[in-house]
Amino acid sequence: MTETDVVVVGGGHNGLVAAAYLAGSGLDVTVLEAGPRFGGAVASAQIFDGVDVSLSRFSYLVSLLPQQIVDELELDLELRSRRIASYTPVADSGLLIERQPGRATRDSFVAGPGPAAYGAWLGLEADLQRFARVVSPTLTKPLPTAGELRTQVGGGLWDDLVARPIGELIEHSVTDDTLRGILLTDALIGTFASAHETDLRQNRCFLYHVIGNGTGEWKVPVGGMGAVAAALETAARSAGAELRSGAEVTGLEPLADRTVVRLAGGEMIDAGTVLANCAPATLARLLGQRAGQPEGAQIKINIVLTRLPAFRSGMDPTIGFGGTLHLNQGYQQLKRAYLDASAGRMPDPLPCESYCHSLTDPSIVAPDLAAQGFHTLTIFGLHTPARLFADDYHVTRDQARDAALASVQSALAEPLTDCIARDSRGELCIEVMTPQDVEREARMPGGQIFHGDLDWPWLAEGERPETPAERWGVATDRPGILLCGSGSRRGGAVSGLGGHNAAMAVLEERTSFATL
Repeated sequence: MTETDVVVVGGGHNGLVAAAYLAGSGLDVTVLEAGPRFGGAVASAQIFDGVDVSLSRFSYLVSLLPQQIVDELELDLELRSRRIASYTPVADSGLLIERQPGRATRDSFVAGPGPAAYGAWLGLEADLQRFARVVSPTLTKPLPTAGELRTQVGGGLWDDLVARPIGELIEHSVTDDTLRGILLTDALIGTFASAHETDLRQNRCFLYHVIGNGTGEWKVPVGGMGAVAAALETAARSAGAELRSGAEVTGLEPLADRTVVRLAGGEMIDAGTVLANCAPATLARLLGQRAGQPEGAQIKINIVLTRLPAFRSGMDPTIGFGGTLHLNQGYQQLKRAYLDASAGRMPDPLPCESYCHSLTDPSIVAPDLAAQGFHTLTIFGLHTPARLFADDYHVTRDQARDAALASVQSALAEPLTDCIARDSRGELCIEVMTPQDVEREARMPGGQIFHGDLDWPWLAEGERPETPAERWGVATDRPGILLCGSGSRRGGAVSGLGGHNAAMAVLEERTSFATL
């Protein structure tokens, strides 16, 4: 049996972050990844035979990765801003929002929801940025208390975002159905909920989408998400961590002050600390415990286009596809879609948002194809929980594909299929992933991209952490085994926070032990 200071179970992006910090601090660190590559859902690949385009297969934008982590790990990584925040086709026109709102945004509001809606939206955006500027800096520190943050944010805004369903704030702030829907989508990405759920899981999802780096801006990783994984892998290896692919962990046996890590094939490793860079449900199974199954809530579709299609509204496609394209995501449409999915029906129309990586970062398309006008297109379908694709309802992958393509088609002046590239076999370049596909390929139980419902990134009133793991939000019920991934207290999305905070807890524990 070999021995090491730290074993990281899972070579996703959080595990690589933790490994880089801990190995850089002088610890022996071994990362065990069951698959053939590192990065987990942070991955790029040439999906279609004969089409030299690298697509971000699972995750696709970055907001919550703190600049602090990028700087401390000296990551060779460029995150590029998009000029357009979003475009929402409505009838034969639409609502355009620039990343930095200017004349085009103002004119679009005046022609659509109206000047009053523009003022209300600007006011709400200012409130959200004020909240983000308070909460974001705490994400790489020990958990603050809710009371501390409420004092800094202000009781009114805090209660609007944290104490009451987000639907109340949206309905109070704006009256336009399209604008309400744009706001609500941030509460529904990867989360199956209505605007008025009493458990407030939609509020937590909303907050994680608007607090990144104090601005909430979602940026494009140059080179695709695979560039993020490559930068983190380089950082971990350079720090001295041992990274092993094809090393599947089959069980964990906690002892008094160590944990035995069992691998497929019979190998065992004696670890002082284990960081679980896997879903909590997966960790429970490795410990021999019963685990509930989380449920993913989205479909993801990757497409290669030979050219950008024209919009019915006449909007320039380089602008309309240049940010987040909201499709059939009006407030009432989202409500009906949630009710449809709750009843076991594929929503019709399907609320989607679409995104063209190659408009901001053309490097992912081979030069010869880029010269011909090729682009990528990502479609993310909301309110498509895993249950729809289970045996009880029998929604097929083809039906999900057709619903998503129809949603995009509703905004176009020409057939979308005429613009889709074909691979070497003559097949359309479309990859469809249901939650079940995400589970199979990315090892995320239930296809839940956050590994479970997101948690508030602070301590509740009366909560008294006693250990470094509890202070950093990475504790489990087993001493010496810490959460390290998206299932940690401040996990979710591509942030590296789970890895950073697990590493800080390990270093704090060792410092405390050394001073005894």
